[in-house]
Amino acid sequence: MKKTAASKKSAAADRASTTEEAPATEKAPAAKKSAAAKKAATAKKAPAKKASAKKAAPLKRQAPAKKPAVVPKKATAAVKGVAPAITVAPKPPRGESRTALVRRARRINRELAEVYPYAHPELDFENPFQLVVATVLSAQTTDLRVNQTTPALFAKYPTPEDLAAAVPEEVEEILRPTGFFRAKTKSVIGLSKALTEDFGGEVPGRLEDLVKLPGVGRKTAFVVLGNAFGRPGITVDTHFQRLVRRWRWTEETDPDKIEAAVGALFPKSDWTDLSHHVIWHGRRICHARKPACGACPVAPLCPAYGEGETDPEKAKKLLKYEKGGFPGQRLKPPQAYLDAGGKPAPPLGAG
Repeated sequence: MKKTAASKKSAAADRASTTEEAPATEKAPAAKKSAAAKKAATAKKAPAKKASAKKAAPLKRQAPAKKPAVVPKKATAAVKGVAPAITVAPKPPRGESRTALVRRARRINRELAEVYPYAHPELDFENPFQLVVATVLSAQTTDLRVNQTTPALFAKYPTPEDLAAAVPEEVEEILRPTGFFRAKTKSVIGLSKALTEDFGGEVPGRLEDLVKLPGVGRKTAFVVLGNAFGRPGITVDTHFQRLVRRWRWTEETDPDKIEAAVGALFPKSDWTDLSHHVIWHGRRICHARKPACGACPVAPLCPAYGEGETDPEKAKKLLKYEKGGFPGQRLKPPQAYLDAGGKPAPPLGAG
């Protein structure tokens, strides 16, 4: 009996133990399920965070761009003594397309046409003979100096026949102020003889004939053809070469190649006036050593902006000829130039 009671107690204790441990055993799967659920939730949230990070990436603040150059919009205001309006200059891209180059080049010419509507050849002449002689004399000197010298020359030798028969020493004395007077005397007497002997004393109106004359190259020939005969041509002088390279119209350095490259950007009918506009701008504003960038009408279109003085007031002091309020280069300029406020140049030896 005792054993039976003891065994009963032992069995009861075993049952109680089993009953107490059962809940712990049942909780383990639940804990596992909970941990798995948390991992799944974390896994689902992780892509969302990455996605949000990707979306937020473009919103990161970038380093501020460099402040663009500030240039005057028009030079005409500066010329009149009023500070010009300010605008941002969009420099042409390094890889500028051919179409963009043509558009920019033609726009520059249009702007210059507004600034110099009275542009003209700055050599005094009354006929093709005087123009061809004056152009030959203009090498290595200014048009102003030539204009101050030729009145005495043409007064004494008014025709090719007269100059062809001249005494070289007498011509040299007249041409001395122009520099290189011996070589120039030889050229003008030589071309006068050629005109007399080969062309009946008349200046030919064809390029191939003009370049055969002593001292006459393509530049001189185009000056004569464009201004004495009305035939389009590009005059590639030192000013023209300098400016078209500054504007990146061409990288050529040979005058003939520059002529071809620039001529391809414009209609042939624009060539003569284009030459005047560029040369006038080079003499008055876009100088070789210190261009007046702050008074330049085409500054927003110029890749070389900033090579010269950018302050409008300081740049205004660099302007030459009528833009700076000074006399021009011709003693007898066209009426349109005078109407625009231009002043005639003084004769040789004056003040």
